[in-house]
Amino acid sequence: MEDRKMIAVVDDDESVRESLPELLKSFGFDARPFASAEAFLTSGECGAADCLILDVAMPGMSGPELQQALRRLGHRIPIIFITAHSDEKGWSALLASGAVACLIKPFSEDAILDAVRLALERE
Repeated sequence: MEDRKMIAVVDDDESVRESLPELLKSFGFDARPFASAEAFLTSGECGAADCLILDVAMPGMSGPELQQALRRLGHRIPIIFITAHSDEKGWSALLASGAVACLIKPFSEDAILDAVRLALERE
């Protein structure tokens, strides 16, 4: 049986948590949604995720804060940041910190799939 790559989707927006994992599953990935950074950190899935699709701005711990926490814990998961806000300075900082891509919502299926493939190449 082929080993399916696990993509974790962390976003406080319920519509994203429902639709994005379904899209990823339709392309053969194992996708798991999380409603917050804290939920992902406490899930026990940090070591299992091959790629993390992460909202930048969330209540509680933000996406960049989760990225830093994962690094402190020794997890080097490739991260794709998604956001509803256009902030090129912020994107530059996220990319400089090691993010694979930063996508503005709504993004196309092709854009997210290209970013996931790039992230998995870096894994």
